[in-house]
This record gives sequence, structure tokens and C-alpha cells, in this order.
Amino acid sequence: MPTKKIYITASRDESAQIAAKKLREKYKTVTVDKADVIVALGGDGFMLSTLHKYMDLNLPIFGINRGTIGFLMNEYKVTGLLQRIEKAETIDIHPLKMKAIDIHGNSHEHLAMNEVSLLRESRQTAHIKISIDGTVRMEELVADGVLVATPAGSTAYNMSAYGPIIPLGSNLLALTPISACRPSRWRGALLPHGVTIKFELLDLKKRPVSAVADMHEIRDVATVEVREAKNVKLTLMFDKGRNLAERILVEQFRQ
Repeated sequence: MPTKKIYITASRDESAQIAAKKLREKYKTVTVDKADVIVALGGDGFMLSTLHKYMDLNLPIFGINRGTIGFLMNEYKVTGLLQRIEKAETIDIHPLKMKAIDIHGNSHEHLAMNEVSLLRESRQTAHIKISIDGTVRMEELVADGVLVATPAGSTAYNMSAYGPIIPLGSNLLALTPISACRPSRWRGALLPHGVTIKFELLDLKKRPVSAVADMHEIRDVATVEVREAKNVKLTLMFDKGRNLAERILVEQFRQ
């Protein structure tokens, strides 16, 4: 089997740049348009930006942790990179598609690998109507905000907001409130991955809200629709026995 051609990219962090230099000295690399695999050095944030940047190329990405948490990354080693890539396990994920209409009537569309979140912009709590597939399920959520998370993103902001960790392959999305005031006992919902979730922002002039799809923020939104982008597939590569599904399972038992 021919050796896979690799393209190396790294975050601006010094440790990532040093690691990239060592790998480029040891392994033959190609430009991204000729690559079979993208090797990304950095943290989880850099992995997300890499997924967005090279999404149209449909190339698998082997992440190497030169950041902090590195949940989406593999362990950093200089030796054995090509062998690790050949033996790696792949995980396919579908991002969320956010369509936001702002108060001026402008439409904005972005994809999110982790989550789409709605966040209050001022000291006033957000008032949000929630519909699922055209049926109103909550007339008014009073909270700092609300988010929709993919299984891959369920261990990120969603977990910090006390949302559920979702196993890969469960075909579920997490709908999680952020510091809910009313209804005070509502902790969110698990939804089938094929639904369309619509948020309508109430009392817009007094209670402005922004919508965020990963690193893309839209200010002063009026409505936001979120659904799974079934036509978009992103592939991550992990060392054997340390794939994303296993990491998410382990996270559920972390104390």
C-alpha cells in the first residue's frame, strides 16, 4: 500500500510551530491540494478552524495535540507518524447548519461541528420561543441562552451547561438551556438528529441576542433555525483504541 501524502498545518502557538517544524524535517510533505491526509497541530479550537477551512476538500484530518485539552486530538510524537496514520481509525461526523435572520432581515448561514448557541447580549435575560419541526414546544424560555450540540460537541460547551454527553452513533442532538430562569426545572431535551429546531427571539429591542455557530457570531438575531447538515461529512482520524467514540464514553465516567 503506498504511503499517504500528508499536509501539515499548525496553530500560531509556539509549541505547535516547533512541533510542525520537527515533523516537516522528518517527513515528506505536499501542498494541501495534493494531500491524502491533513495533519493539524494545535488544540481543539484549531481543529475546529481546520475543519472549517478545508471542509470542501473532503480530506481526513489527523489532529496532534499541541494545545490544552486536546479532546479531538492525538498524542504528540515525532516518530511513527506515517504508521499511525495508516493504522488510524476514522470517525465521520455531520455538522449542524445554522440559518439566522437578524433584526434587519439579513440571512446568515454557517456550519457548526460542536454547537449552535444563542446568548444574551445585555444584562437582560433572553426570552426565546422554541419550535421543533413546526410545533411550538416551549412558548417562552427565560435564560442566558440555549444551545444545540452534536454528539461530537456534547462534551464541550454543552457539558459545561450541564447538558447530556451523547455517544456517537446515537443519532441524537442535545437541546440545552444556559442558566434557565423559567421554567426553572427544565434541563433540556434529547432530540432525533433529523429534526429542525427553530428559535424565535421575543422582545428584541429590550433583549438582544447573538447566535454563534462554532466561531461564527451573528449579532441581534430575530430567528434561528438549526438542523443537521446531512450532505456534509467530516472525517477525523484517531490512534487505534483512542477514537472519539471511546473518549466520549470515558468522559461519562470521569469523576
